[in-house]
Amino acid sequence: MLRSLFAGISGLRVNQTMLDVTGNNIANANTIGFKSSSTVFQDTLSQMLTAGSAAGGGLGGTNPIQVGLGVQVAATNTNLNQGANQTTGRPTDLMINGDGMFVVMRGNETTYTRAGAFSWDNSGTLVSPGGGRVQGYTAWDPVTGLHTGALADIELPESYDRAADPTATPPVTAATFELSSYEIGRDGKLTATFEDGTKQVVAQVALANFNNPMGLARAGETSFTTTANSGGAELGVAGEGSRGVLSPGSVEMSNVDLAAEFTNLILAQRGFQASSRVITTSDQVLEDLVNIKR
Repeated sequence: MLRSLFAGISGLRVNQTMLDVTGNNIANANTIGFKSSSTVFQDTLSQMLTAGSAAGGGLGGTNPIQVGLGVQVAATNTNLNQGANQTTGRPTDLMINGDGMFVVMRGNETTYTRAGAFSWDNSGTLVSPGGGRVQGYTAWDPVTGLHTGALADIELPESYDRAADPTATPPVTAATFELSSYEIGRDGKLTATFEDGTKQVVAQVALANFNNPMGLARAGETSFTTTANSGGAELGVAGEGSRGVLSPGSVEMSNVDLAAEFTNLILAQRGFQASSRVITTSDQVLEDLVNIKR
């Protein structure tokens, strides 16, 4: 069979993959926190017809003669550039300005996302739209004031109990005060305000960094999971190290560039058509061979 026939088939396959990736990007043009992807092609192995030779015996050297055997997908690279800011005014909506990802627990699986459209569930836990529990720190070193301990669910208390202090002037009696308001700062700290005016920092949103964020695997719900090539998550908080700061009341929009995606659609379509023509031409050559036999 003709090599060109199989090369044309490989061209159909990779350009179909490019269409799939581009179509997914366009479909998620308005998805909060979505990161677009691009398709990278590479040629496959080439068949060696004549090997190269060195100069000698009064003759110069010759170059190898090779025929390529088609194309294949080398990678689908994730574009991690930051998307545009969309102000929502909701206090639980968070956007990361800079590097970092939110840490979300989905069952027993840890995932990472840039989509900060969070809300409180019926138990007072900060969750993602799919029900994943946003992770943060709930303990601090009394001397340094820095976060300590393992990550935990971020929960909003309904009230706090004030302990009695008979030695105070005037004496303080034990009492329970209901939650009156809360706010999340640019550093990710959740501050609760109670009826008596007392303010307490009850949690701080955690952010994760990676040595190779492009190595993360998509896990659905605009989330990623670690892989062997992404490295483990380097946990911290907003403004710590190279991590960005938060913008409460805003979310990060998709970073899909529709103009570029429509251009990619044209390129993929033309590549598909050209590969189809190669197959058609190869078929005509085979038909001519059969006709010669007749």
